[in-house]
Amino acid sequence: MDSQGEILVVGLGNIYVTPDALGPKVINEIEVTRHIINYLPQYVEEGTRMVSAISPGVLGTTGIETVEILKGIVENTKPKLVIVIDALASRSIERISSTVQLSDTGIVPGAGVGNTRSEISQKTLGVPVIAIGIPTVVETAVLVNDCLDLLIEKLQNEAKSNDYLNQLKEENNYEEIKEALLPKDYNLIVTPKEIDDLIENMKEIVANGINGAM
Repeated sequence: MDSQGEILVVGLGNIYVTPDALGPKVINEIEVTRHIINYLPQYVEEGTRMVSAISPGVLGTTGIETVEILKGIVENTKPKLVIVIDALASRSIERISSTVQLSDTGIVPGAGVGNTRSEISQKTLGVPVIAIGIPTVVETAVLVNDCLDLLIEKLQNEAKSNDYLNQLKEENNYEEIKEALLPKDYNLIVTPKEIDDLIENMKEIVANGINGAM
């Protein structure tokens, strides 16, 4: 892609649900330049890249699939690249707010919490898509599975290990735990109590990274 190609930054998620507010909060920190370059070019340094940003909301509040909104924007503004930011559901407690996932294959909103929406990718938008995701929640099944591993490790360290515990430790029990929890709707989505601070920190990291790269 040329160094001056226009960029569209998209913040996915619901700003009113803290663990899902990463995308919209990042958008508020993005240095947008498209309107300035178009209407006040004399105030812009030569070589400044056109950047636009949007937080399209979620299907539950707009009634419109996010990819449908983005198709209209891409068709009219014709960016060279779309950067999508979203909060993720993790398969490990340790990854919450400590991992940044980058992908050029797009993203499927809601997939991590069993609410799969239409794919956002080069295939659906017609332009390259870079997805930036940060885990902010885990399922109860993940929580139980990780805690079970910690319990087994503790018992092993206390010399209470046996063949069964060793076998249990080696296996990934996530699917079995999830199957046991689903009938009672106990497979909740869990987030840390300090999620407000974590989201604010991650917002700054992602926004500063994008602004610096642009």
